[in-house]
Amino acid sequence: MTTNANLAKQLKHYFGFDQFKGDQEAIIQNLMAGNDTFVLMPTGGGKSLCYQLPSLLMEGTAIVVSPLIALMKNQVDVMNSLSDEPCLAHCLNSSLTKTAVQKVMDDIRSGRTKLLYVAPESLTKEETVAFLQTIKISFYAVDEAHCISEWGHDFRPEYRNIRPIINRIGNAPVIALTATATDKVRSDIKKSLGIADAKEFRSSFNRPNLYYEVRPKTNDIDKQIIKFIRQNAGKSGIIYCLSRKKVEELAEILRANDIKAAPYHAGLESGVRSQTQDDFLMERLDVIVATIAFGMGIDKPDVRFVIHYDIPKSLEGYYQETGRAGRDGGEGQCIAFYAQKDLKKLEKFMEGKPVAEQDIGRQLLQETAAYAESSVCRRRMLLHYFGEEYPYDNCHNCDNCLHPKVQIEAGNALLIVLQAVRDLKEKFRQEYVIDYVKGRATDDIVSHHHDELPSFGAGEDEDAKHWNPVIRQAIIAGYLRKDVENYGLLKLTAAGKRFLKAPTSFKIVEDAEFNGEYDEEADDPTVVALDPELYAMLKDLRKSMAAKLGIPSYVIFQESSLEQMATIYPVTIEELQQVQGVGVGKAKRYGGPFLELIAKHCRDNQIERPGELRVRTVAKKSATKVKIIQSIDRQLALDDIAESLGMSFDELLDELEAIVYSGTKINIEYFIRDVMDDEHIDDIYDYFTESETDDLRVAVRELGGDYTDEEIRLVRIMFISEMAN
Repeated sequence: MTTNANLAKQLKHYFGFDQFKGDQEAIIQNLMAGNDTFVLMPTGGGKSLCYQLPSLLMEGTAIVVSPLIALMKNQVDVMNSLSDEPCLAHCLNSSLTKTAVQKVMDDIRSGRTKLLYVAPESLTKEETVAFLQTIKISFYAVDEAHCISEWGHDFRPEYRNIRPIINRIGNAPVIALTATATDKVRSDIKKSLGIADAKEFRSSFNRPNLYYEVRPKTNDIDKQIIKFIRQNAGKSGIIYCLSRKKVEELAEILRANDIKAAPYHAGLESGVRSQTQDDFLMERLDVIVATIAFGMGIDKPDVRFVIHYDIPKSLEGYYQETGRAGRDGGEGQCIAFYAQKDLKKLEKFMEGKPVAEQDIGRQLLQETAAYAESSVCRRRMLLHYFGEEYPYDNCHNCDNCLHPKVQIEAGNALLIVLQAVRDLKEKFRQEYVIDYVKGRATDDIVSHHHDELPSFGAGEDEDAKHWNPVIRQAIIAGYLRKDVENYGLLKLTAAGKRFLKAPTSFKIVEDAEFNGEYDEEADDPTVVALDPELYAMLKDLRKSMAAKLGIPSYVIFQESSLEQMATIYPVTIEELQQVQGVGVGKAKRYGGPFLELIAKHCRDNQIERPGELRVRTVAKKSATKVKIIQSIDRQLALDDIAESLGMSFDELLDELEAIVYSGTKINIEYFIRDVMDDEHIDDIYDYFTESETDDLRVAVRELGGDYTDEEIRLVRIMFISEMAN
């Protein structure tokens, strides 16, 4: 038996560390005693050492199943730098030539190789199995073990084959390691690997040095990111996007704005990926724009920021990716951009998948939405998701805690929810419970005859948006629990049952609204504040101009455009075109009087105008817009245009709105007349003529639900194009 003193001595000898972190020593002792082991340890906690050190001390070769070639290369290099003895570690994957594979096998047979990294796909090959059956295996390590579970954020079916292959190769202790796993994922891992009795080691998920923030995803997201990177000049960062296309586009935009950035995704050649990885590690690059393929196992302790351009598909994915920041215990800023329409896109990606998989995916998305929209301490929400309670209401290191919302009393609302869950026999999900308390007689509720229960509609007087935060915060407070393994059904806890008998005060904070512009001033004291006097004057000018022209005010300039004008003081046509929602056409048509007013206001008040951040764009986006405009000029059907450009119809409408709101005139009447009734078109057009706002949600509400969102958006595009451009 290896003593603690011996282990500490070997730790110092091989790795140069004076002491172990957290549970590392106990984990290694357990594994070396021949026991199956389960390790749940956040990124940066030192998981790798838990199998690296014992591999050097035990007889035979340890097999490490790892999902990424990039991870293997990095860790093999680290291991082989520990000793003068060559070939301590090798990897076996699809990137190796036959000669290289033979060299690996020879080194293992000679006893020099103590650690062999294998991709799960390579492990299942007959020649690999046959070879491994001939050698002494010290133990099996399954890294990124969450990949084994359909509830994990990066499920890989080939991980399900690991246990059957181990049984064929030969028995040895198994250590499973992951940086992120809920209770459901943890039980899946142990069951699938056949290590139900494994001793568990769970470290705290709290990373106190990480700052968490969620910002609304608006049209100026590229500009926000460029500004943030410039404010953090010289610091290393990772930006995550969901699609390879967006990764390429954003990396190009960053480079065009003199930021040392490169794209990283699985579609690039392996040589390019390796070079990019090395450049990032050696600080020849400051920023990597990546899909989730980047960062797993990359040993760069001083990543100072992680930005999510798109909200991830699960909180597990989000937590693991943000965990790559500040691994040295230093600063780590985690900024995520969130828009509800991104969730709808992610839901569309699930279409065509098995029903069970879609159901799991939607539940994971709902948890992500809850995190993004909530005004509760983000650290508290994250830790609760992973089954760990954070003992404080304010962590002082997330946007919600630094800018807290006022708490409101919700004791009666909680009572209504708990009564509803009880009356529904604890057999329904959050959405169903909300429909029930709001008194919505949906087909589902009517078919269950729940509209006949006495508590049906008990909360109909409350605003619909009130109920999600009540339920989410009741779960965090321990009055309700969500049965994740059983479709996310809401269940009463003992505390919830006590509350039903003796209600007390229960305070909540309302969810954040994600429909406006990002308020930079709230998070960046260096940003020039909006000039309220100028803003009022600009609104008055817009109002008088609209009255004179006989059009709604928003047709001239939107509210957000006026706010930006009152912040950055544009005085030329070129500067005005930098304002969000103002293109060449609109600037020339309406800009003159506004520029004169701003220039006079600056002179009269001796205002020194701030140097505005100019973001250089790249050709791709404008090329897409040109193709759209050319296709419309040829009167092609909009759905055909979307298909030809590889877009969804919603994405095409986004582009069309950006085109017309920036002042370019397009004529889509040919398409609208073909797909809509004239009466419907006239009703919607008349509404926008008389309305004081072009807000889609207001339009849907005012028009009474007789028209689809798509119909309203199409007519709004036609209206803005005709009236504003």
